[in-house]
Amino acid sequence: MKKLVFISGLHRSGTSILHRVLSSSNDISGFKDTGVPENEGQHLQSIYKPAKYFGGPGKFAFNENARLKESSNLITPENKEKLMIEWSSHWDEQKPIWIEKSPPNIIRTRFLQELFPEAYFITIIRHPLAVSLATQKWSKTSVDSLINHWITAHRIYQEDRLKLKNEFFFSYEHMVLNPRELINDIESFLGSEIPYSKQFVSANDKYFKNWSEIKFWELNKRKMKKKCIKNYESSVNAFGYSLKDLGIYP
Repeated sequence: MKKLVFISGLHRSGTSILHRVLSSSNDISGFKDTGVPENEGQHLQSIYKPAKYFGGPGKFAFNENARLKESSNLITPENKEKLMIEWSSHWDEQKPIWIEKSPPNIIRTRFLQELFPEAYFITIIRHPLAVSLATQKWSKTSVDSLINHWITAHRIYQEDRLKLKNEFFFSYEHMVLNPRELINDIESFLGSEIPYSKQFVSANDKYFKNWSEIKFWELNKRKMKKKCIKNYESSVNAFGYSLKDLGIYP
């Protein structure tokens, strides 16, 4: 019996690097050389729509139709079988653990668990400011909207995770600052040895610098920053982060 593992986290949260590291294990098979963006399973199946149909990065969680739960009419034995056929053609069937990584999994965990009751879920959360500024080149939306999207997606996940049987949740910041500890925890969670990797390097600083060093003459940016802190600081605090003290993380 294969162990199926779903990795989730918003775009630019660190899911791709985690997927590559886990896939380096002799026991774990992930997708590679598939020809689709970041080897994401959402693009390798025909059962449900990928994030791009709901606006793409920085937007999809706003669309209520993007969220999938155990009540979805897509949950049928036929669809489960077809989904596994489509995915398994990209996995090494000799390995006992198969992993799939896609950002919209963060709002679809209950749906995936209903299809695969014994599945495992690994979810990464990253500072909303870093995620928002890194995603802006794709979404072409405001930082205000992107932070709101981050909050929306993680509120859905916090609600949904209460119903997950096998779930591991951690922050990007913990991953890059304590990689060996994190690897040990994931090894225990999955019951598999994972090679230690030095690939975990924080990319937050450049985004934090841009946020912290807004010049006094950049009036529009200063107004935007003030507005975001006023509107979202308390909501961000609920997840262990701050738009004022950027060194805080869960």
